[in-house]
This record gives sequence, structure tokens and C-alpha cells, in this order.
Amino acid sequence: MRGKGIAGRDFSGHGCRRGAQLPRGTLTVLALVGVCVLSFGATRMAGAQPVAETVDTGFVIPFAGAPGYESVAPTQMTSPDQLNQPLGQQVADEIAAQIGLDSSDALTEEQYRDLITGGGIGGNREDAEVIDECARILTNTNGRPLYSGTTSSVLASYGLYVNPDGLLESPANADAPTRQVNTLIAPGGFVGTWLRNNGATHTLIALYQSAYTVQAVYGFAAQQISGQAQLVTNTKGDVSSEVGMSMAPPLWIVNFALLYILKPSLAAAMPAHWAPIPSAVADAVKASPTGQIAFADYASYFE
Repeated sequence: MRGKGIAGRDFSGHGCRRGAQLPRGTLTVLALVGVCVLSFGATRMAGAQPVAETVDTGFVIPFAGAPGYESVAPTQMTSPDQLNQPLGQQVADEIAAQIGLDSSDALTEEQYRDLITGGGIGGNREDAEVIDECARILTNTNGRPLYSGTTSSVLASYGLYVNPDGLLESPANADAPTRQVNTLIAPGGFVGTWLRNNGATHTLIALYQSAYTVQAVYGFAAQQISGQAQLVTNTKGDVSSEVGMSMAPPLWIVNFALLYILKPSLAAAMPAHWAPIPSAVADAVKASPTGQIAFADYASYFE
């Protein structure tokens, strides 16, 4: 089943500190990649503070995200064993604390189970499958392969995934589930309504007060200028490389926050490091009018 995913939208370009208010009428949304979107009209305080001085990640604004949060996002892998390696729960919990979230902010196991199975008050099976598929794409790490027919793939560190039709693309591609879920988490949409109706308003509030809010600003801006390919250029020293949008710091953090409030163990399965896309593959994705290429033609580059 082809799902739909998560991304990010709108905003002010200012970092938010605890006690600082967002401009009245601000719409905060997208993620992601990935990319899972949530928008809301609100005047709300962010509950997380920048955790470090600005560091040189190799990404530039808006792809670097809000200054002070760069160190939270995955760094480039430095050894083969780091490729597609998941964060693990301890690291995920530490990151959650740095962006203003705690495991107590997440849905209960019963709430999570109801949400992804179409249960609870106002549950919807089709929408639930969309949310579940989004989580699968964003956690396509070791031990969590995606399948297109009989072909399996694990590509999360590259910020890529293979869709059910066998096409390789960024999770931020217009065709990707992780870009199409906007209506479910837009104001008045399924997710917000379901959470309020099922005793999880505190989860929405926690999300809005976290670093999600300011990072969504940068994530949305990044997506708007990245064309069909939805790839990001990273430059360290004299070396430039490409990676999928879902691994750019702001979108990775936005998606992390969204998965963490659903279920902390999902966030723990996200990639801990990003990997440069092989140049021949990146060139082909950028040359494609749809930002998609046949995975079968390029699978050997990932072996």
C-alpha cells in the first residue's frame, strides 16, 4: 500500500527560546521527509533552547536549520559500519531532551495502537495506514528494509527510499508519501482532531513547544528551493556531496520530533548518520524531470 508522509511549513526565521512567543498568526508545519507536515495557527512558546554554538556542518542556511541545533542532527558517517545504523533508544532520548521533548509527551501505547490501526474516537483505517507508512520510510535503517515487489532496500542514511513502483527518490519528492500527508496533519485535519478527541492534547502542546516549531520554518524554506530532486548539497572543505532532503538538519529534527511523540522507539530507529549519495545516482536524480529513477538501474551503487 502506498502511504503518505510528513513534512514542514511556514513561519518566521527566528530561533525560539523558552518564554519567547511566535508571531501571532504564524502557521507552523512541515517536516518530512521527509518530511511529515503539521500546520497550525497559534501564538505559542517554544519549549526548547538552542543546545550549542553554531557549528560547521557543511550545510548552509536554510538547509542547516536554526543556529544552535546543528549538533543535534546526524553527522556524516566516518566508517562503513555507521551506514544506515539507527540511533538507538538512549541517543534518541538524549536528542529529545535537547529539543524540548520527553517520553512522557508521547502517546501511550494504547493511543499509538489505536491511531495506527484506525481505532479510537474518529479513527480512520486509510489515514492510519498513511501514518504507518510514513514512519516506515523515515526509519528505513538496518533491520527495517522496505520492499518493492521482492526487492528490499535500506537507504535511510542517504535520504532516499524506493517506492512501491521501484523508483528511487527523496522522501521529500512530491510523489512521496512523506510529502503527501499534509492534509492529515494540517489545521483541522485528521491527526490533530484525533489527538484532541482521544486525550492527547498534551502531546500536541509538547510538539508545538519543542524545537519542531522553529526547525519547521527552515525545513519549509529548504523544500521550496530544491526542485523536483529534493536533494541537498553539503560542502566541507573542498569536498561537495549530495544527500536527500530528509537528512538535512531541520527536516531530520522535525521528523524526529513527530515520530518521537508518536512512539519514542520509532524515533530511535531513525538514521544516526548521513551518507553522501553516489555521484552518478545524485546526477541522475537531479536530471530526472520527476526526481525519480529506476532503482534497478542504480542498485549496484549501494552495494
